[in-house]
Amino acid sequence: MSYRVLAINPGSTSTKIAVFDGNTPVFEKTLRHDPAELDKFGGIIEQYDFRKILVMEAMEENNVHPDSLHAVVGRGGLVRPVNGGTWKICENMLRDLKDPALWGRIHASNLGAFIAKAIADPLNIPCYIVDPVVVDEFDDIARISGIPEIERKSLLHALNIRYIARLLAAKLGKDIAHANLIGVHMGGGISVAAIKNGRIVDVNNALLGMGPFSPQRAGALPIGDLLDMAYSGKWTKKELSNYLTKTAGLMAYLGTDSGIEINKRIEAGDEYAKNIQDAMCYQVAKEIGACATVLCGKVDGIYLSGGLVYNSHIVDAIKERTKFIAPMHLYPGEKEMEALCQGGERVLSGQEAAQDYSY
Repeated sequence: MSYRVLAINPGSTSTKIAVFDGNTPVFEKTLRHDPAELDKFGGIIEQYDFRKILVMEAMEENNVHPDSLHAVVGRGGLVRPVNGGTWKICENMLRDLKDPALWGRIHASNLGAFIAKAIADPLNIPCYIVDPVVVDEFDDIARISGIPEIERKSLLHALNIRYIARLLAAKLGKDIAHANLIGVHMGGGISVAAIKNGRIVDVNNALLGMGPFSPQRAGALPIGDLLDMAYSGKWTKKELSNYLTKTAGLMAYLGTDSGIEINKRIEAGDEYAKNIQDAMCYQVAKEIGACATVLCGKVDGIYLSGGLVYNSHIVDAIKERTKFIAPMHLYPGEKEMEALCQGGERVLSGQEAAQDYSY
């Protein structure tokens, strides 16, 4: 038996939705929101009813009756650190998602659980989140930073990283629980994860931390020079944080994060643009090498996912430096909606138990 699952993935100015019957998509749609209209609500969480109505209207337009659903899955936001997998949405989870003090911010993805619960409860069907960005399966040794005041944290593209790991393990004829992989997701930010027997035991902080620079983010920086910037008087903390996470990386060097635009420059002979893009690939490859040491060189496969994988120059540059480690597998784009629906499907079909958020 296949189960019908609705997935909801809120972004800052959009809400992606999808309905799957088992592995088969029924429909997928991206709802665009006018920022000025969203601003009227005063905060992110307050938008959930507005977005819920649009989701219900989209289902009606695509002839999906709410009573045909078996479960609703929302994108996992900034909850407390949890293991990977599918989690039941509960009041404690909603409480934490409303608390900006937990992670210093409330992200639009936090809305996923609220919308999912608002739709599921009247239908008397289960609602879940799957592999939120704060999945934390670190070995204890990976948490140590260098000073006791700071602990390394797991913050990554967990939903896509874990789903592609499942796909690749199956392709290799392995159970995910017995596969050692290095997973890379390359979008606006870049996550490079060491996956040991199915667990993400180490990863760079893909938002504001270590690892390679990306189209929008700074990645690891020399500490002394960063301190000079922070105390220069030119930046507030918020301004510097926004710079390092939204307009750094390729944006800062080249004025764009568009791979298409950068490739046009490179093909036109722009050596500076080529050098900057090559440097990003160099840093990604170096992080893959670091993950190989975490896995003691026992790597079944490396995979690249995300929008940058459509760029053959980037793929070739990374592959050239890492091919000695393990074979590379390509999964261009992202499969987040499929990953959300499949997380619900695994629980409904008894392949996986939904976990209780007991904080």
